[in-house]
Amino acid sequence: MEADNHDNTAAGGGGGSEAECLTPNDKEDEMEESEANAECGPVNEAGEAHHSEKNNESTSGESEIKSVPPATNRQVMPKLTLVLIGDTNSMEIGSKNILYDHDHDEQAVVEQFSFKLYDLCGRHISVINILGRENICKLPLNQEIHAFVLLVPYGLHKSQYSSGVQWLEKAFGRGSLAYLLTVVTHKPNEKCESALTELKANSAFDEKRYHTCTRSMTDEKEIVALLEKIDVMVSENDPHGYSELLCKEMKEQKEHLDQKSHKEEWMDFSVFQQDQTGDPGPAVEELEESAADTEVKCDPVTEPGDVEHSETSVPSAAEEKSTLHMDMSGNKQPVERAEEINRKTQYQRETEMLLGRLHLQDKHKHKFSPADFLKVGPPVKQDQDTCEKDLADTFLQRLMMLDYRGRYIPVRQDSAAGSYSTPVPVFNTPETDDSDLYALLSTCVDSHQSKQTHVHPMDVQMAVFHCSDSFFKQNMITKLSQCQYALPMLVPDLVTKDIDCPLWTFRQIRKTWKITQIRDNSNIVTMKNMPICKAETAMVLFLRLGSLSLSKSQLMNTLINERHNTFFHRNCPGSTKSRYLMDGVAEIAWYCPAGKLNDTFSDCVAFCNLHGDALLFKKQRDILIEKSSVCVVLVPTIEKSQSSAGVISDLFKSQKPLIILIADDDRGTSQLKEGKYKIGLKDSSQSSISDELKGIIRNILSGPHASFQLETMAEVSGIRVDENDEVCQKGKSAAMKTVDLVSGMDVSKIKDTFLPCQGQLWHKWCIINKELHHLKGHIEKEKCEKQQKLMEIRQDQCSASCSQLMKSFIESLSSLSSTEKEYFLKWTQILIDALSTDDLCLILQKYDEKWSEVLALKKKHAEEEEASNKSDQLQCKQRELDQISTKLQAATFGLEHIFREMGQIYEAHASLENKQPKLGQTDWSRYPALAAELMISGQPMELMDGDAGHVPVTWISSLLKEVIQKLGDKKVFVLSVLGVQSSGKSTMLNAMFGLQFAVSAGRCTKGAFMQLVRVSEEIKKDFKFDYILVVDTEGLRALELAGNTTLHRDNELATFVIGLGNMTLINIFGENPAEMQDVLQIVVQAFMRMKRVKLSPSCVFVHQNVTDVAAAEKNMDGKRRLQEKLDKMVRLAAKEEGCDAQCFSDVIAFDVQNDVKYFVQLWEGSPPMAPPNPGYSESIQELKNFILSKASQSPGITLSQFESKIQDLWNALMNEHFVFSFKNTLEIAVYRKLEVQYGNWTWALRSSMLTIENQLYTRIENGKLDKVELSYIFQEMNKTYGEIKKEMATYFDEDNNKEILVQWRGQFEIKIKELHDELVRGVKRKLDEVIQQSSACEKLDKKTEFENKLLQKSKELAHQLKDKAEDEEELEKQFNSVWNSWVTELIAGVKPIEDIDCEEDQTAILQELGVEWSLINESRSSGSYKNISEVGDYKHYVTHTKSLYKLTELVKEKVRPYLRHEEQQLIRSLIDEVEKQSLDTIKSKPVVTRGYRSAYLQEVANNVKEKVSEFESKRKYTLKKTFLVDLLLYIFDRAGGWLSESHKKFQMNNDSRSYIESKKIQHYDIFKSFCKGSSSAVVLGKLICEKLKSSAVEVVCNKTAIDLAGKMRCSFPTFNGNRLDLEKNVLKSLAEKEDFDGFITYIRHPRRQVETFIKETAQNYIFKENKDEALSILQKNIDHIKKLVSQALLAATEKTKTKCGGIDMWMEEFSSLLKDELTFAVCCQNFSDINNFDFLKEEMEKGLASITEEMSRISLDKMKEFRMKPDEILIEQLCKCCWVTCPFCAAVCTNTMDNHSPDDHSVPFHQPAAVNGVHVINSVELCIDFCTTSVASDRSFYPDSKHPEKLIRYKQYRTAGPRYANWRITHDESKLKYWIWFVCRFQKQLEDHYNLRFQGRGEIPTQWKTVSKDDAIKSLDEM
Repeated sequence: MEADNHDNTAAGGGGGSEAECLTPNDKEDEMEESEANAECGPVNEAGEAHHSEKNNESTSGESEIKSVPPATNRQVMPKLTLVLIGDTNSMEIGSKNILYDHDHDEQAVVEQFSFKLYDLCGRHISVINILGRENICKLPLNQEIHAFVLLVPYGLHKSQYSSGVQWLEKAFGRGSLAYLLTVVTHKPNEKCESALTELKANSAFDEKRYHTCTRSMTDEKEIVALLEKIDVMVSENDPHGYSELLCKEMKEQKEHLDQKSHKEEWMDFSVFQQDQTGDPGPAVEELEESAADTEVKCDPVTEPGDVEHSETSVPSAAEEKSTLHMDMSGNKQPVERAEEINRKTQYQRETEMLLGRLHLQDKHKHKFSPADFLKVGPPVKQDQDTCEKDLADTFLQRLMMLDYRGRYIPVRQDSAAGSYSTPVPVFNTPETDDSDLYALLSTCVDSHQSKQTHVHPMDVQMAVFHCSDSFFKQNMITKLSQCQYALPMLVPDLVTKDIDCPLWTFRQIRKTWKITQIRDNSNIVTMKNMPICKAETAMVLFLRLGSLSLSKSQLMNTLINERHNTFFHRNCPGSTKSRYLMDGVAEIAWYCPAGKLNDTFSDCVAFCNLHGDALLFKKQRDILIEKSSVCVVLVPTIEKSQSSAGVISDLFKSQKPLIILIADDDRGTSQLKEGKYKIGLKDSSQSSISDELKGIIRNILSGPHASFQLETMAEVSGIRVDENDEVCQKGKSAAMKTVDLVSGMDVSKIKDTFLPCQGQLWHKWCIINKELHHLKGHIEKEKCEKQQKLMEIRQDQCSASCSQLMKSFIESLSSLSSTEKEYFLKWTQILIDALSTDDLCLILQKYDEKWSEVLALKKKHAEEEEASNKSDQLQCKQRELDQISTKLQAATFGLEHIFREMGQIYEAHASLENKQPKLGQTDWSRYPALAAELMISGQPMELMDGDAGHVPVTWISSLLKEVIQKLGDKKVFVLSVLGVQSSGKSTMLNAMFGLQFAVSAGRCTKGAFMQLVRVSEEIKKDFKFDYILVVDTEGLRALELAGNTTLHRDNELATFVIGLGNMTLINIFGENPAEMQDVLQIVVQAFMRMKRVKLSPSCVFVHQNVTDVAAAEKNMDGKRRLQEKLDKMVRLAAKEEGCDAQCFSDVIAFDVQNDVKYFVQLWEGSPPMAPPNPGYSESIQELKNFILSKASQSPGITLSQFESKIQDLWNALMNEHFVFSFKNTLEIAVYRKLEVQYGNWTWALRSSMLTIENQLYTRIENGKLDKVELSYIFQEMNKTYGEIKKEMATYFDEDNNKEILVQWRGQFEIKIKELHDELVRGVKRKLDEVIQQSSACEKLDKKTEFENKLLQKSKELAHQLKDKAEDEEELEKQFNSVWNSWVTELIAGVKPIEDIDCEEDQTAILQELGVEWSLINESRSSGSYKNISEVGDYKHYVTHTKSLYKLTELVKEKVRPYLRHEEQQLIRSLIDEVEKQSLDTIKSKPVVTRGYRSAYLQEVANNVKEKVSEFESKRKYTLKKTFLVDLLLYIFDRAGGWLSESHKKFQMNNDSRSYIESKKIQHYDIFKSFCKGSSSAVVLGKLICEKLKSSAVEVVCNKTAIDLAGKMRCSFPTFNGNRLDLEKNVLKSLAEKEDFDGFITYIRHPRRQVETFIKETAQNYIFKENKDEALSILQKNIDHIKKLVSQALLAATEKTKTKCGGIDMWMEEFSSLLKDELTFAVCCQNFSDINNFDFLKEEMEKGLASITEEMSRISLDKMKEFRMKPDEILIEQLCKCCWVTCPFCAAVCTNTMDNHSPDDHSVPFHQPAAVNGVHVINSVELCIDFCTTSVASDRSFYPDSKHPEKLIRYKQYRTAGPRYANWRITHDESKLKYWIWFVCRFQKQLEDHYNLRFQGRGEIPTQWKTVSKDDAIKSLDEM
């Protein structure tokens, strides 16, 4: 590592190859050559490299110091110079020592280059060894010293470190300590870990500048590490090296301090004498005499006991006089200049030392900013003391929390060794009579040697002030003002001593006071509230001239607030005599009257205090005198000889009122002339002085007097005003450019004129939007009309969105730099506040008066029973109050309204999808990004518009997305607050987190605001989130809303805020039971709603303004009463919300002992002069710690989750029933992802089970397995099931949304287990059937016998015709001639299985049921029966039985030519139910094993007839016979396919003739082979290959089917999502085809249509789109089979040969190796002569090659012939889900699980009711309402045809019965365009299908007809 060094080698790094291979002589030459051309490193200043000094002769015992050059005689400039100091025993000197490889010269200190260091790192390092030379005090250096290396041996390190530091400071000055690095040396193998801990006890010790090393210094690694630390230290120091010039300055300082100490000793003693005798004494005379003779000016004398004048860098009056003396040559200028330089140098050194003690060195350059404190850090220390390095940080943190005691923080004293302290001197005096007095005098003289005092509290404050940027200074000064402390108004610059006026820091401060004036013998009180910068007040200036014992600051405090130290004084806790930064500082404070009789002053008065001796600060003194109204001067005495006489004389001559306080005057108070007063202080108490002053000042201010306005300080010449900085001015000019546009206007009209989008337009939009949730009548038409109005309003907003104000504001926000932007925003708010200050004060005062009148009238009403006329009066007053409230809202104008306008402009354009801004408009699309930057920087953002009571969801969503874009999707802990108005919510949050929420009475929070607070790195490890997102809200029961709001508004706000928060602070103010009950009722109801929608926030009750917070018994009683109230509120709310809860803990996890906090009142006394109560800040800290403790257990939520939660909560709140309407978007998204994973897990199980099924099926077919054990299948599945369980556990434990997923974990684990068990049992059932079929077939089966006989006959015939082997035709002729006879012979006596004729059986069955043949024939020929389940209108099947109707109903029948929708649905349900039962019955019959029987259809027909009769018995109508015919034919048709296929299988397996005929070609080939003389091996090979071929084709096709299904399931988008994705693809397919019949099938039988879609899509995938891929999968399986057979062939041949077995052994081995894969059986009884198995193997391989080639030409269509089919596998996988349809619109539930209880059914895209044939009762008008609209309307419906009189409100649809109770239908403003397009596209078909019409209330809205098919398909993707 190398600090700013231009060498290419680091200290401790290799020095380069050339340096490493040089000889010693070569090294010296290279060093000379390289140094001759070397540049100076950054540690050396230019021009200092060649500095040299002649050797001085040593004097007075000092060692001789020589500068010894290297071995050559040329001067070489070292890159680094080190000085070794300490004990000689701490290092072993010798040639092996790397650090110092020279002999130790006892006589001289030698400056040597270290060759070994050069070898090590290639750098020229000079080492000066002064180990053990304590008498060295001067080094004639050729260059700067970069490090003093203090070597201390382990064991003596503590004592030698302390003495070494003291010696270094004494010898080279305090500045040398910055260049000190401590090295503890130790013996080899000696452990010295404890050294660091022990040295850290010293406050001056720096751990970064510490190292350990062996004493021999021979370890390269240790030396490299040492050099690296030295480099770091050099880079950090400024300047990098300690030069001779600095050393000289330190020496001069030492001498100077010695002189100063000498004078101070005598001064202190003389003062002591003066205080005792009143006589100045000879000591003073001596001091004056010595001062007159002094050449060099001394530092100021400390005032006797006056801490206000203890600065040592500024000359006293006496010393200022001495500067006029000439030096020896008569030239005074050099002396003055030298003194000035010396004074500044010393001041800077002391300042640096102070900043160093406070660890603020870096902060002087890199200032504190608000961001440093806008974060959650470690807890603030309250009770314990603090070490110096933490002093500044603790002060600031406590100040931010409004703890005024932060100025009095106890400091923990470090050990004496570490505080640069001087040892306490011991005086050895001879025992004489005067020895005691001598000892006393000596002690007084040497008092300067006492230990260093702790840092002065005001030095801490001012140090932090100087180390802060302008924005943090502003925050700091604002907090100091809130703590009722004086504020710095004029501040000397730390470096230049120029005077700064931090005017900017005052800009946020507002003061409120009440002016009392007497008019007509009555007191008139007027309230004022304004920025303090603009307040014109009297200013009373206090100055001190010279030194005196009375504390000026303490006296001023008695005038302002006797119980609070507004100005810090000497008697305050923590005060010390050493103070560096306060002299010359002018502080200001304001007295603000409360409008009471005991006010000290009747108007606001500013008090200004110039710290220090005003004689020394002429510039500040003159400015303040000029600005003051009254000048109060404190002097020790008045004599013409005094230096203060001239100043006092000038003040007497001026017109300014003057009050002189004289310390040595005992003549009381007297008026010297008009406006000039004198008060003698001697023998007067402070209280009497204070009273005299108050009276005089009141008297002066009662007459004409000059006024002071802080803002005018900017006009004063000779001082620097922070607001004049270029960046501040740039921000101000931009703000003025914006605000000037509205200046001069009536404030109440500004928003309407320049911010039109948020006024009436936005409010109207909100009202209409809320009306959308309360529709009546023709709701879809009304809905369209209202949505059209909303769009029109948005259009109007767009048109009005280009006001000059917004254009100017956005332009500045976009173009300014970040700092300029911050100034711009602050200035904008300041200037806006200035516009409305007077108006708001006036309105608030009127409001207060009117509210008092209303309360008085209400009180009278309560007392009087009959007060009708007074009631009218009350209403009148109430109306007046409402008018004032409206005016108050209009006049409230702030930055938040401009941001609100930005949001509305964005929402308007975004809703109209304006992509580009029009000419003259700003780029609205950038607004969210601009706002996001501000929110990240700490600006609060409005979440809910308090005026409109609405959340701009689009704007907030876009804003948060931009925040996510910039920060990442960070996790946040949402902390919200809720409570009554003006209960201190915002104040609490501001104090807790350093926020900037509005808190003044005139600008209470409206709506809700959010602000990000970062979690600091120090504590981030303890939390699972990155930010706390604080949500501040408007008060419940707001007074200004009393006239136009209801309890609903409060409930809405409470529900929204509590739902958003991970934790909510419930703020209760005072102990008013009625008020508390109102708040608790609102809160409890909100928490109950959260529980019902599965949100679980926590809460803390904060009880503010409690009187006796310390009384534990009272608190316990309070908690008990709170618990009782909460429980009572729960029981009341439970009835309203319809849930079962008895106590608050049933609703939310709540511990009354811990979750209730008591706060004392905020103010310590009566405002406006009361400071904050320290107990309040303690409570804030305790609450903050408690919140963080709870938050550490919370996972928080991501910003994206927070964004979706806002939308969900607000959308639900728009509806009347929050619980029914709440839709958790985040949960839905997480659940959909889980469904995809569930699909993957279930497919893994299913595909594994299919493989196992295939293996076991093959074994059964091969006869190798006759029983399937359940345990075996479970065992086979165990590995896959175990892996899936692990995957599930990982997913649920590690997913980002694991907190949400946990609620479904158990449910999905159970579902996976159920599926696993179901698959296992299902496979066992299938295989048992196969085994049963095989067993049944074996009893009848003679296949093997047939084959053996045919083989034998073929062989015999071939033997007879051997001579005709060449004549192919003859052979075929002979074979055919005998074949039929063979077949007849073999199957003699076996009855053939005939084909079935289902149609004939069906006709016979129907006729047996009494159905005429003509009716059957008519139905068959028309084919109408095939669509009976999808008929739109069943009225032609119905005959009304009049006897079942009453007369009134008969009348209705005559005018009702239709069946009610409910009846139509019941008939459909009957058809579906009968169909399912019938098919289940048919499929349960053993057709495959025993064949078809007509009795099966007979049984089904009888059951159907019974079901129809049962249905008719419950209806008031009968079904025609045609219905029964069509229904039975429909069921027969549905069952016919399965019966035919099953019977065909039975026929194949059991018909002997068919089987033998299928073997004809095979046996002809065998016959030919035998004829041609082929051996048995050749024939057997062909026979086996032929058997393998059919089996291999089946196996390959089955395996390919599984693989293709898996491929499509896992990688094809149509099938690899969840159920919802599949549904969307089905709908897209239907839309693209525009197939109405397909739509009807989907509406009536969604599963049937989905199955059709899966089949079509799978076919398209396999045979068209991905045919090549499918063929490659087929080929892969063919290759696998080929490889398998080849391996089995080789293994069987080798084993048979090895064991010398026969053909039976070979066949047994070969078939066993293939038993799990291929099915074949060959009898070997005709091939016993085979013994050459190699030959058999060769023949088999030939046949296998032929088979493989033939199989490669197989078509993919071949898969259709076998057991496994890709589409069927996919259907089995994808259709095992929920198929329940919506009771209103028939939309199918899209849950991936079939039984997903307790979760409700849901679908994201409901349909218009017309799609399901719903119509208006007693009319033919189709109902086009979406049920998602209906559930938010005020309409009702008939849920049950049995009770047509029972009406249920749509909003309470869940109460309508079981069909409705389990459906979650939430209001959705955005209609799904898909179904709108469908209704418009197929309007005519739908009308014909249902025999109803889109007319009247069912008329299709015009807006619907604009939706295109593309829009419809696109809308699906948005779901």
